[in-house]
Amino acid sequence: MGMQIKWLIPVALTCLSIGSNTQRAAANTTFPFNVVYDTEVNITPIPNSDVVKAVVTGTNSNAPYGLTNFISENYSRINPETGVGTFSANPEDLDLDPTFFPFLTEEYFGSGDDKLSGFSQVTALFDFQTFTVSGEGTINITGGAGRFAGARGTLNFTENGDFDPNPTAPILGEAVIRGSFQVPHQIPEPSHTVGLAAGVVGAGLFLRRKKSKNTLKR
Repeated sequence: MGMQIKWLIPVALTCLSIGSNTQRAAANTTFPFNVVYDTEVNITPIPNSDVVKAVVTGTNSNAPYGLTNFISENYSRINPETGVGTFSANPEDLDLDPTFFPFLTEEYFGSGDDKLSGFSQVTALFDFQTFTVSGEGTINITGGAGRFAGARGTLNFTENGDFDPNPTAPILGEAVIRGSFQVPHQIPEPSHTVGLAAGVVGAGLFLRRKKSKNTLKR
């Protein structure tokens, strides 16, 4: 009987060791993101085309999660007759050769390590009578850094601003962003090995008690 107990103890310890290395399963934490940024849009013509590059910068010292700034880059084509402008980070959406025009991005950041990154697609309407512009679209979050590493999500975007007849002057406005994004993290998942180890340990204790009773009877 003593040999059985001695055999069971290392087996139990081995099972416990394996059981402690629990499998881990992915889960998501959702972060609401509702914020208003003051914006400035600078437009630069792309030579030999009717397409421009628009760079939008935004600031809000009270933005959630310390993401007080953003910078967004898009290609754009504006119809001078209708005033409709299409903005996209994807050069192919505006018939630009991706060999020479890279896929553009945008980033939300602050003074720390936390960041969000992605790209946007926006449709805007320029009113050449009142010199105002309004736009709406989506922001696709495709990654991040710091506690937002691996972030994914879709945000809704609206913007209103005033523009100067001088095409080189920046467009000043306000961007409203609403939505949420998810960040994956790992949580421990129970392992069946723990139950097996507990059973082996229990069997060992039972045999030990049984041996002790037999010794007392003698």
